[in-house]
Amino acid sequence: MPDSCAPRVSEVRIAEEGAGPYGIATGADGALWLTLNGSGEVARLTVEGEFTRYDLGAPECGPSVITAGPDGALWFSRLKDHHIGRVTVEGKAEAYPVPTPGSGPYGIAAGPDGALWFTEVNSDRIGRIGADGEITEFGLPVEGGFPSMITAGPDGALWFTLNQANAVGRIGVDGTVNLHPLPTEGAGPVGIACDGEALWFVEIMAGQIGRISVDGRIEEFPLPDRTAKPHAIVAAANGDCWFTEWGANRIGRITATASGAYEISEYDLPSPASEPHGITVGPDGALWTALETGAVARIAP
Repeated sequence: MPDSCAPRVSEVRIAEEGAGPYGIATGADGALWLTLNGSGEVARLTVEGEFTRYDLGAPECGPSVITAGPDGALWFSRLKDHHIGRVTVEGKAEAYPVPTPGSGPYGIAAGPDGALWFTEVNSDRIGRIGADGEITEFGLPVEGGFPSMITAGPDGALWFTLNQANAVGRIGVDGTVNLHPLPTEGAGPVGIACDGEALWFVEIMAGQIGRISVDGRIEEFPLPDRTAKPHAIVAAANGDCWFTEWGANRIGRITATASGAYEISEYDLPSPASEPHGITVGPDGALWTALETGAVARIAP
């Protein structure tokens, strides 16, 4: 992008293409932690480039979304073998089976109650796991909804996307669920993030970014390229979110202007067809995204 104010985008090769870097989060140790979906590993990457991989002992477990836990460890979903994983910053890993067979845990986030909350894409449930590994599951009032990503909201509840039910859901820590249908049919919401005031989400099938206030009011913002397939989103500040465009090999940004409107910018990634997935604010203040082709990209605003 020729704009002199555009962020600097760089790429670091960390693994072979088949390893499949997927989820990414900043840990309490000031390093970046990734899931390697293809090789069944988690990995630690410092901003100086030191890279360490940790074998989970289950090559086909499908580690997916990862988040920092309230206990200082990293917690992640194991989509293919239906476990929730935990790894300390020293690299000691353990796993807890989800009670419902074939549940497909995917999105995971720290809740306001000191537990981790996760989605079950195959069973229309939201799960809660305490630091002691005890799991509780809550059924959703929908069939085949494919609950996807989840995040803590500004109202003391958890908010999640329902990819196939075309809705955003809210679950209180007591298990009470409310669903909010999206205005656009077949939008396919996936990633969701909180900017401290509202929830932002991506619509992978509609090529839009959505915003939902805690009272359920929804706004949608079309991308310049409606076929970009936005996948994950992270809030850098109030009214300032960054997202991956999995289908267009770009990183996007939506930010509030002085007039109160929202502006969308898009930035190409260095390598073609790199398949950007998870995105996080790194310990250095830059945006980092996992590229399934075996790299990470750093975006310095």
